[in-house]
This record gives sequence, structure tokens and C-alpha cells, in this order.
Amino acid sequence: MDYKDVMDLILDTDDVTVGGGSASALSGALACGLIGMVCKLSTKKDYGIAPDMQLEYARELEELREKLFKGVVDDANAYGVIRDAYKLPKETEEEKVIRKQAIADAGVVGASAPLENAKLCRRVYDIGLKLDGKTNPNCYTDLAIGCELAKIGTNGCLMNIDANLPLVKDEAKLQEFNDAMKELRIY
Repeated sequence: MDYKDVMDLILDTDDVTVGGGSASALSGALACGLIGMVCKLSTKKDYGIAPDMQLEYARELEELREKLFKGVVDDANAYGVIRDAYKLPKETEEEKVIRKQAIADAGVVGASAPLENAKLCRRVYDIGLKLDGKTNPNCYTDLAIGCELAKIGTNGCLMNIDANLPLVKDEAKLQEFNDAMKELRIY
């Protein structure tokens, strides 16, 4: 499965296997495309950031986009881990213990994928902020929309982390996730 397959599942209202986490990562990838385009259209003269630095940002955004495309799939797979844990048998006490631990472990997986995507989306957003007022003025709306998409991607990923936290039983991991969410959130 690749990001295009996941995108088709996001758009399929009858499918319940892919949701907001993958959509949030995809939002970040879209932001990379828009902000990277703005960088490339801002290399004919110095708008406040040297043209070679604009190209460097564009290259970084291309790398971030590819990582976010992978993150789209990773988030969908993380949901599958949670779904599979809930399908484990729970007839005997031993099965219940195994299932309970599998769900807790799946919660960590389910929160880790959107955490990685949130970090990537936040980097995209931060690049966009650095470029504000320092790019080709004809591209202002593209930059602004790219920043908004990165913000949606970041905060959407954080919502998905938060949704999975009740499954996580490891206190150290819970603290790690909560600290990261505070650091990454965009207001």
C-alpha cells in the first residue's frame, strides 16, 4: 500500500480503516508541495532570503514530503495494529491478560505514528513561518495556505495521539507523548 491507496481509502466514505491521522499527514505533504513551490518561485531575486537558501528549503521540503507520504501509510498501519489487538480472543484469563497487554502495546504504536508525523508537519510549518514576507509576493496565498495545511497536519496528528493515549499504560511513555504534544501544538 502507498499513500495514493491510503488517499483513496480516506475519500471512500464506506471505508473505516483509514482516518484523520493519515489525512493529517497528507495535509502536511500538501503543505510541502505548496511551500516548496513558493521557494522555487522566489529564486529570481533576493526577497529577504537568498535564492540559494530558498532552493535549500525547497529540497528539505521535498524530503519532508516523502517522509510524510510514508507517514500516511504508517498511520494507517498503526490503526491496523490497534484493530488487530482488539480482535484477540478474551475467553480465558490468560487470553484476557495477553489481549490487554497487546492493546496497551498497540496504543503506543498508535500514538507513535502520528507523533512522528506531527514532528514533520511542525517542521514544514516552521519553514513556512521563516519564509513569511521573504518570498515572491505573487505567491503569498500559496505560502499562507501551505502554512495552514501544515498547521492542520500538526494539530490533527496531535489529536490522534491524544485519542490513543487512553490505551497506553506505560507512565513514562504517557509523559513522553504529553510533553511532545505540548511542544508541537500550534495555536
